[in-house]
Order: sequence, then structure tokens, then C-alpha cells
Amino acid sequence: MQRAFEGTTPSIADSAFVSEMAYLIGDVTVAENASVWPFTCLRGDYGPISVGADSNVQDFTMLHEATIGSGVTIGHNVVDRATVGDDVLVGISSTLLPGATVGDDCIVAAGTLLREEQEVPSGHMAYGAPAEIRPLSEDHREQIRWYCEEYLALAERYRNDGAVRGDEREGNQG
Repeated sequence: MQRAFEGTTPSIADSAFVSEMAYLIGDVTVAENASVWPFTCLRGDYGPISVGADSNVQDFTMLHEATIGSGVTIGHNVVDRATVGDDVLVGISSTLLPGATVGDDCIVAAGTLLREEQEVPSGHMAYGAPAEIRPLSEDHREQIRWYCEEYLALAERYRNDGAVRGDEREGNQG
């Protein structure tokens, strides 16, 4: 479902896939070939949210005032109020507190807690609660690309199977 808030309506690229069971409100932008999966909430009522091209935001994730780069995988059940660069994998059940920044080509391991204003430099991995940081290996970089490609293909399968964007369903006009 998509809903306007204080005169601002979510903006979704035609090539994006947004599950009819996702909730987008207010100042939310979903770019080309991005996907937003069931039971995800993108609340652009506190500040803007942007999801970059080819990125995927998976089930049960909550985004507030977040900037997500291109080619990013946001795993299941993530809470995010951060800025995430390009080609990043944010693992399942991670929490990125306000002001956290993740550079390009990074992994935030499952269950990680990034503290307020904590920075993960480009090419690094964050893990643990609170997060520790170390450089990425080439295997980690391949993992980032694999998840991105898997979800691009899955979103295409959904589009080809007749799935519709949330705003195309009857009664969901914000």
C-alpha cells in the first residue's frame, strides 16, 4: 500500500517491483529495477527515503529517513536510519542507528548493530553488536553481487508472473 503524507506521495519507477503487501508512506523514492518485498515499511514521514537502482529491501524491514545506494541488498528484518553506499549487503536482523554511514562495497553482517554516527569505510565489513570493522575479501565482494543479482532475477519473475506495483491495485491510491 502507498499513502501520501503531508502532500508528498511515494515515487516508484515503472521498472521497480513493490509488493502489494509493502507499506510506503510520504517522501519515498524507489528507483529503476529496485524491489521492495512483503511486510516492509518505508516511512517517509520523518524524513526522505531513497532506494537506489537495482537494490532490494527484503521482508519485515523498516526504513526511516534512509538513503540506500544502487546494487544494495537490505536483508530481512533490518531497521535502518542510515546512509548506505553502492554495492552493499546488509545482513538479516541488523540495526543501523541514526546517522550511521556505510560506504561502497561493504557488508554489514547479520545481527550487527551500527551505533549512532558509526561509519563503515568503503571496502569493509561490520559485524557484531556493537559493530567491529575489518576489510572485505574478494569472496565477500562476490557475495554482495550474488545477492543483488538473485533479487533482480526474482523481481523480474514476479513482474512476469503478473505481480503489480502496490499503487496499481484497486483502492490503493494514496
